[in-house]
Amino acid sequence: MEDTMTSTPDIDYNYYDYQNESVYSHDTEEQLHEDLHPGYCREAACIITVIFNVIVFLLGIIGNGAVIWITGFKMKKSVNTTWYLSLALSDFIFCATLPFTIDYMMKNNWIFGLFMCKFNSFVMTLNMYSSIFILVIISVDRCITVKFPVWAQNQRTVKKASVVVMLAWCVSSLLSIPPAKFREIINMGSKDICYANYENHHKTVVFMRFTFGFLIPFLTIFTCYSILIHKLRANQMSKSTKPYKIMTLLITTFFICWLPFQVVSILELDRTKHSLAFHTAQQVSGSLACANSFLNPLIYVFMAKDLKKCYFFLSKIESAIDEETRSAFRETSIT
Repeated sequence: MEDTMTSTPDIDYNYYDYQNESVYSHDTEEQLHEDLHPGYCREAACIITVIFNVIVFLLGIIGNGAVIWITGFKMKKSVNTTWYLSLALSDFIFCATLPFTIDYMMKNNWIFGLFMCKFNSFVMTLNMYSSIFILVIISVDRCITVKFPVWAQNQRTVKKASVVVMLAWCVSSLLSIPPAKFREIINMGSKDICYANYENHHKTVVFMRFTFGFLIPFLTIFTCYSILIHKLRANQMSKSTKPYKIMTLLITTFFICWLPFQVVSILELDRTKHSLAFHTAQQVSGSLACANSFLNPLIYVFMAKDLKKCYFFLSKIESAIDEETRSAFRETSIT
C-alpha cells in the first residue's frame, strides 16, 4: 500500500469523533476507506485506541457521575457548584455516547442509522463548546469576584448562574448544528459509513470551531488571568492564589488536550494528499481531545485540600469543590 493517498481539498479525516469525516470522489472513496480502515479492528493502533476509549468511557461515566451527584444533590447549591455541575454534565453526556463510537471503530460499520450518526457528532461537538464556555465563565466569574468584590457579593446568585449556564448551553447547541447537519451515511457493499460531507463548507466549519472553540476563549481566559495576577500582586494576597489551582488545572488540561486537535484540523485544510503519518496524527489528537472528558474528576480528587484525611473517592471530590466554594465566598468579602 502506498504511503500517500490522493484526495480532494475538502476531505476532513477528523478523528475527534473517530469517524471518517470525508468528502471525496466516488471512484476513490471505497479504496481510500479500505486503506485507512481495513475491516474489523485488528491492527495494534486500532486495538490500543479502542482500549483507550473504553477506559475514557468507564472513568468518565464513574467520575463525572460522582461529580454530578455531589454538586447536584449532596452539596449546598452555590455559584461554584453550578459551574462544576454543568462541566460534569457536559463530559458525562459525551462519555455516554462513546459506546457508539467504539462499536464503529471495532466493526468499521455504522449500524445505528442516520439520526444517531448526526446526533453522535452533535453531542461530541457540544461537549467541546460547552466545556470551554463553562471554563470561560469560571474565569470571568473569578475575575469579577476579585476585581469587584462588593458587587459580586450582592449580585452572584445561583439563579443568575443557572441562567448564564443555560445561555452557554444554547450557544453551544447552535454552534454544534453545522457538524451534525453535514453528516451522511454512505453504503459500501456490506458496510454503512458515517462521514461528514462538508461540500464547500469545510473551511467554514473548521474556522468556526477554531474561532469560537479555541481562539476567543483563549484570549478571554488570558485577559482574565492577567487581571487576576495584577490584582493579587497589587494587594499582596499570596494566600488567595491557592483557590485558583483547580481552575488553572482545568483550563490548562483543556488546552493541552484540544490544542493538537485544532492544529491538525487547520493543517488538514491545505493538504491535497493524506499520508498515513498524518492519519495517525489525527487519531492521536482526537484521542487526546476525548481524554479531557474524564480528567476533570481526577483533578478534583488530587487537588483536595485534606488529601491525606480523605480516604474515599467521593469525599475527595466534595472536599476539592467545597474548598473552591468557600474560597470564592471569602474573596467577595475583600475590599
